Amino acid sequence: MTTSLRGAEERTSSDVAPGTAVLEVDGISVSLGGRQILDTVGFRVQPGEFTGLIGSNGAGKTTLLRVILGLQAPGSGRVLLAGRPRRRRNSSIGYVPQKILLDPDMPMRARDIVGLGLDGQRLGIPLPSARRRAAVDEMLAAVGAERFADARVGTLSGGEQQRVLIAHALIARPRLLLLDEPLANLDLRSGQAVIALLHRIAIDHQIAILLSAHEMNPLLPVMDRVVYLAEGRAASGTTDEVICTEVLSGLYGHHVDVLHVHGRVIVVAGGAPDQAPHPLGAVVDGDPIIHLR
Repeated sequence: MTTSLRGAEERTSSDVAPGTAVLEVDGISVSLGGRQILDTVGFRVQPGEFTGLIGSNGAGKTTLLRVILGLQAPGSGRVLLAGRPRRRRNSSIGYVPQKILLDPDMPMRARDIVGLGLDGQRLGIPLPSARRRAAVDEMLAAVGAERFADARVGTLSGGEQQRVLIAHALIARPRLLLLDEPLANLDLRSGQAVIALLHRIAIDHQIAILLSAHEMNPLLPVMDRVVYLAEGRAASGTTDEVICTEVLSGLYGHHVDVLHVHGRVIVVAGGAPDQAPHPLGAVVDGDPIIHLR
């Protein structure tokens, strides 16, 4: 299948100067309820890069995405988009949230949800037009959703709904697409299909992808860079640069081993991997921890 996203390439190349990051997170710190959630987090995302935002539950991934979106004010630091401070409303960012509850009886088709990506900042009922329908059809085709375009969105499978939500986020032609745990409720096959779709869009149209996940292994074949969050701090770079004993030990503040077994990465803290799986970073009474990433 070939994606079309007409105009996305021209917009990206004309609006972002060569060498300028699509997204720059510079020294972001956030405290909530007296707890330090993020501590001087910084990284860059370039056009067309697929970046994994990796961390266990509670590591601050969603908070960081909210800061990038302008929904959470940081205590310090700044966010730049294409080298400029972000505006309150910014169509250069597309967003797929972690959870959307879609009632099976909701009288909205998949194509209606996608069309809302064009009308989200307008008041009133959108007027039908051939141009608008063509844009929606183009985006449905780009994510492989043509066959269920007229189905009620609440009756679709998890993988089908994710395709619709991605199309909704992409139809405004963003430079940057943020996804908060999009694989959390998908089976393995659906998750692999969504990852392949996003990878193709990133490469073909130079749209930067920042995808949060607590498990890294499904992203290994497509990730250009990783931002690893732990204890409020972040390390960024290629997978080999970040997912190593020295870097992760520095993030967690105690010794961490990184093992490569049958194409998977296993992160072990505190000793031999002979304990039940447990979220890394929650060492209890000195017990060793193993966590599949």
